Amino acid sequence: MDMQDQPENGAEPANIRFLRRLVTVLTAVMIAGLLAIFALLVIRFSSAPDLPLPDSIALPDGTEATAFTQGRDWYAVVTADDRILIYDRATGSLRQELQVTPD
Repeated sequence: MDMQDQPENGAEPANIRFLRRLVTVLTAVMIAGLLAIFALLVIRFSSAPDLPLPDSIALPDGTEATAFTQGRDWYAVVTADDRILIYDRATGSLRQELQVTPD
Protein backbone atom coordinates (compact mmCIF):
# COMPACT_ATOMS: atom_id res chain seq x y z
CA MET A 1 0.00 0.00 0.00
CA ASP A 2 1.36 3.40 -0.93
CA MET A 3 1.57 6.22 1.56
CA GLN A 4 -0.47 8.22 -0.93
CA ASP A 5 -3.49 5.86 -0.40
CA GLN A 6 -3.78 6.69 3.31
CA PRO A 7 -5.52 9.86 4.46
CA GLU A 8 -3.26 12.58 5.85
CA ASN A 9 -5.17 13.18 9.10
CA GLY A 10 -5.06 9.51 10.27
CA ALA A 11 -8.82 8.88 9.91
CA GLU A 12 -9.83 5.35 8.95
CA PRO A 13 -11.96 4.60 5.92
CA ALA A 14 -15.61 3.87 6.71
CA ASN A 15 -15.38 0.17 5.77
CA ILE A 16 -12.44 -0.41 8.14
CA ARG A 17 -14.32 1.28 11.02
CA PHE A 18 -17.35 -0.90 10.26
CA LEU A 19 -15.25 -4.09 10.25
CA ARG A 20 -13.53 -3.12 13.51
CA ARG A 21 -16.91 -2.54 15.21
CA LEU A 22 -18.30 -5.75 13.73
CA VAL A 23 -15.39 -7.82 15.08
CA THR A 24 -15.75 -6.20 18.50
CA VAL A 25 -19.49 -6.90 18.64
CA LEU A 26 -19.05 -10.49 17.45
CA THR A 27 -16.33 -11.08 20.06
CA ALA A 28 -18.61 -9.77 22.81
CA VAL A 29 -21.49 -11.97 21.60
CA MET A 30 -19.22 -15.03 21.51
CA ILE A 31 -17.97 -14.39 25.05
CA ALA A 32 -21.54 -13.88 26.30
CA GLY A 33 -22.62 -17.11 24.61
CA LEU A 34 -19.79 -19.11 26.19
CA LEU A 35 -20.64 -17.69 29.61
CA ALA A 36 -24.30 -18.61 29.10
CA ILE A 37 -23.39 -22.19 28.12
CA PHE A 38 -21.09 -22.49 31.12
CA ALA A 39 -23.81 -21.16 33.45
CA LEU A 40 -26.37 -23.61 32.05
CA LEU A 41 -23.99 -26.54 32.53
CA VAL A 42 -23.27 -25.52 36.13
CA ILE A 43 -26.99 -25.12 36.88
CA ARG A 44 -27.85 -28.44 35.23
CA PHE A 45 -25.18 -30.48 37.00
CA SER A 46 -25.64 -28.86 40.38
CA SER A 47 -29.34 -29.72 40.37
CA ALA A 48 -28.77 -33.40 39.60
CA PRO A 49 -30.59 -35.67 42.06
CA ASP A 50 -28.42 -37.03 44.83
CA LEU A 51 -29.02 -40.79 44.72
CA PRO A 52 -27.53 -42.66 47.65
CA LEU A 53 -25.36 -45.69 46.97
CA PRO A 54 -26.59 -49.02 48.29
CA ASP A 55 -24.88 -50.21 51.49
CA SER A 56 -24.12 -53.60 49.96
CA ILE A 57 -24.97 -55.57 46.85
CA ALA A 58 -25.45 -59.34 46.97
CA LEU A 59 -23.91 -60.65 43.74
CA PRO A 60 -24.28 -64.27 42.66
CA ASP A 61 -21.42 -66.57 43.69
CA GLY A 62 -18.33 -66.30 41.49
CA THR A 63 -19.44 -62.99 39.96
CA GLU A 64 -16.94 -60.14 39.66
CA ALA A 65 -18.30 -56.60 39.25
CA THR A 66 -16.65 -54.38 36.64
CA ALA A 67 -19.05 -51.40 36.46
CA PHE A 68 -21.94 -49.83 38.33
CA THR A 69 -24.70 -47.43 37.31
CA GLN A 70 -27.97 -46.32 38.83
CA GLY A 71 -31.35 -44.83 38.10
CA ARG A 72 -34.04 -43.43 40.37
CA ASP A 73 -35.53 -46.76 41.46
CA TRP A 74 -32.88 -49.24 40.29
CA TYR A 75 -29.16 -49.83 40.10
CA ALA A 76 -27.18 -52.11 37.81
CA VAL A 77 -23.92 -54.02 38.03
CA VAL A 78 -21.97 -55.08 34.95
CA THR A 79 -20.06 -58.29 35.57
CA ALA A 80 -16.81 -59.67 34.16
CA ASP A 81 -18.73 -62.43 32.35
CA ASP A 82 -20.68 -59.84 30.28
CA ARG A 83 -23.93 -59.79 32.22
CA ILE A 84 -25.89 -56.81 33.48
CA LEU A 85 -27.65 -57.41 36.79
CA ILE A 86 -30.41 -54.90 37.51
CA TYR A 87 -31.52 -54.59 41.14
CA ASP A 88 -34.54 -52.90 42.70
CA ARG A 89 -33.42 -49.95 44.85
CA ALA A 90 -36.17 -50.35 47.47
CA THR A 91 -35.81 -54.07 48.13
CA GLY A 92 -32.30 -54.84 46.88
CA SER A 93 -33.63 -57.87 45.00
CA LEU A 94 -32.53 -58.83 41.50
CA ARG A 95 -35.07 -57.36 39.08
CA GLN A 96 -33.59 -58.40 35.72
CA GLU A 97 -30.52 -60.08 34.26
CA LEU A 98 -29.28 -59.32 30.75
CA GLN A 99 -26.63 -61.20 28.82
CA VAL A 100 -24.46 -58.97 26.61
CA THR A 101 -23.71 -60.71 23.34
CA PRO A 102 -21.11 -59.69 20.74
CA ASP A 103 -22.33 -58.44 17.34
